[in-house]
Amino acid sequence: MRVAFPVAPEPDADTAEAARLLFAGPVDFLKGVVAMDGLPPADRPEVCFAGRSNVGKSSLINALTGRKGIARASNTPGRTQEINYFTLGDHSYLVDLPGYGFAKAPVAVVAKWQALLKTYLAGRATLRRAFCLIDSRHGVKPVDHEIMTLLDRSAVPFQVVLTKTDKLGPNAIQPVIAQVEAELQKHPAAFPQIVVTSSDKGDGIATLRAIIAALD
Repeated sequence: MRVAFPVAPEPDADTAEAARLLFAGPVDFLKGVVAMDGLPPADRPEVCFAGRSNVGKSSLINALTGRKGIARASNTPGRTQEINYFTLGDHSYLVDLPGYGFAKAPVAVVAKWQALLKTYLAGRATLRRAFCLIDSRHGVKPVDHEIMTLLDRSAVPFQVVLTKTDKLGPNAIQPVIAQVEAELQKHPAAFPQIVVTSSDKGDGIATLRAIIAALD
């Protein structure tokens, strides 16, 4: 049976404002983790952001939090080699995972942080949802399927977030959404909504904030 993956609707005004106030409150970098024993206490819900290198992950986190430099953006793919934890007040953790694919790093280093990523996804009981970022200019690539399959196996619900939609023409987004929807049929852990965003234009940011704020 085919599953529908509609675009997530914009929140109502009250929901959007509550989520905006949450993200306008304290958001701080907590620590970078290079081994499982370095993870902070599992004392609150957390969401993580996963995506290919250069997908716009840091820019999205900066847009969500309204802070330009809280997550380091880089033109060099593979710069983030740690699991970076941010506190969203006392509400939850925001977790920036290492970018996958095209990493400009030694093979041994890549293998180490990929192993850490797999262990984290399989073993973090407080992880409520993973947001799998897909560059809207390219759609789902084989390396994206790898992380989605890992999320399936780890029983971690994940939701696709399309990034950089401002780089597309006005009629170009629908074929991309159709391609993503077709690909997601293969992944049982996929949450049945797609979030469409532009960090530069602010599109979809209120929607994603509201989704995160509602996860307890």
